[in-house]
Amino acid sequence: MKIRSLLRSDWKDVESIYEKGIATGNATFQASAPSWEEWDNSHLNTCRIVFETDGKVIGWAALTSVSSRCVYAGVAEVSVYVDPTFSGQGIGLALLNELVGLSEDEGIWTLQAGIFPENLGSLRIHEKAGFRTLGVRERIGKQNGVWRDTVLLERRSKVVS
Repeated sequence: MKIRSLLRSDWKDVESIYEKGIATGNATFQASAPSWEEWDNSHLNTCRIVFETDGKVIGWAALTSVSSRCVYAGVAEVSVYVDPTFSGQGIGLALLNELVGLSEDEGIWTLQAGIFPENLGSLRIHEKAGFRTLGVRERIGKQNGVWRDTVLLERRSKVVS
C-alpha cells in the first residue's frame, strides 16, 4: 500500500471511484464523472494523489482552485474519494493528511471542503485532519430537484508566514 502522485494512466480507476461516489448521492453535486481533460483542467497540477494497493488505485485526492483572482492563489478546495469497498480502513484520512502536507509545501494556506451533512465519514476524516466547521450552507444547490445543504469546513496552514 502506498500513496503516490496521480498519473494520467490512473484515470480509469479514478473515474470509476468518482462514479461510485456520485452513485451514493452524498459525495458531490456532480451527476457524472467528467472526461480526463475536463478533470485535468479543473484541478491544480500539483497535489494530486492516489492510494494504491496491489497495483490498483483504490482512492484519490486532489485540489481545485477556488478562484482565479491572485489574492486567493493559496486557497483550494479538497476532493477525497475512496472506493466504497475499502471504506472505513483509514484510506481517506491517509490521503487527506498527505494532501495537507503537499498543499503546505506548495504554499497553500487555506483548504476548504463542502460536504453533505449526511456524509458522516467524510466529516469525521476532515475533522481528524484539522479542519473546522465554519457553518452550514443551507439550500446551496439542487440535486435531482431536491435542495441540499453542505457543511463548510476549512483548514488553515500553520506554516504560512
